[in-house]
Amino acid sequence: MKKSLLMFSCCIGLLLTACNTTTNLYSWHNYEKSAYQYQKKNTDETFEKAMKEYLKVIENQNGTRKAVPPGLNAEYGYMLYKAGKKSEGINYFKQEILLYPESEVYISRIIKQLEQ
Repeated sequence: MKKSLLMFSCCIGLLLTACNTTTNLYSWHNYEKSAYQYQKKNTDETFEKAMKEYLKVIENQNGTRKAVPPGLNAEYGYMLYKAGKKSEGINYFKQEILLYPESEVYISRIIKQLEQ
């Protein structure tokens, strides 16, 4: 009787653990798909779609951190720079440094190169 009661309680515990949902730190929306399509085809259309999706990820964070994922501000900033919006792109690089100070050495080098 004790063994079956112990087995039953273990099974219940396992079931309750399995039903627990995990939450993501960041909301990625369709980032992977749009980034892949842009890298694969590299057309004006895929560039625009990727830009829209990156901005959606930046503006709509529903993850537990409520922050933009690491590197995304820098990636979006570079795309803005490529689109001819130099100062706006550099602002996104600076935002990356504010959110993730550990990236300052790398990102500040990129900013210096883009400002030349």
